[in-house]
Amino acid sequence: MPIPDDVTGHEIDKDVQQELQSLPKGLAEDVARNLVMVANLIDDDPEQAYAYSRIALRLASRVAAVREAAGFAAYAVQKYSEALAEFRAARRMTGSVELWPVMADCERGLGRPEKALDMAGAPEVQKLDKPGQVEMRLVAAGARRDLGQIDAAIVTLQGPELGSNSVQPWTARLRYAYADALLAAGREDESREWFAKVIESDKDGSTDASDRLAELDGVEFVDVMEGDEPAPVSEPVVTDDVTPVQEDDDEDDEDDDDVDEADDEADDDKV
Repeated sequence: MPIPDDVTGHEIDKDVQQELQSLPKGLAEDVARNLVMVANLIDDDPEQAYAYSRIALRLASRVAAVREAAGFAAYAVQKYSEALAEFRAARRMTGSVELWPVMADCERGLGRPEKALDMAGAPEVQKLDKPGQVEMRLVAAGARRDLGQIDAAIVTLQGPELGSNSVQPWTARLRYAYADALLAAGREDESREWFAKVIESDKDGSTDASDRLAELDGVEFVDVMEGDEPAPVSEPVVTDDVTPVQEDDDEDDEDDDDVDEADDEADDDKV
């Protein structure tokens, strides 16, 4: 697959560059450039990112950073069995627990929320840093919702990080999940309060909390067609009957391939 000339491979993290030093120089550069393409495309064009990750994997399957990148690319296109196999391989190579939450979320994607909850209670969670522990809590709450245990999901999300005045990278996502769970439980007034708190902490606008709050308040935004008289900005259209929009936490299931077999096959790849 073509790679732009201005992508040199030096854009990747120094830790990854160090891992690639075990490869011949030319090969290391090719792998690095493909990894850069994965990072550049994974949010906007995950299918293309996945394609580049497969190239990197064929070139250097015994490099942990490559296995991890391949895992995230597969995760982005909802190939959960494949993603889980790659994450397991990367964890075997490094011994790190960093990927534990996303591995548990792959179990959710494969329709195994009980397995995700087992992982949420495993000793590995205690070894996670604070962002990892919060991520694990989000996954566990999602698994509870998968099982229809909405009240348990709400309790799972509660903790000092939820109401802290200190805004961290995970704050908006944690509050959003809590607000959405409250709404699913029929606790609309509390949900409205927490969606407002999401807006306060979501400086980058990464969530649609403002839209969700507007829906709860009965505000309908009308697109003005060409030739129509524009509605005054200060006078939003208010409807009497509004159905709260709930997020669908269910992940599309992938075929539950034999993960261990996928692991073994990938580990046998030659550079």
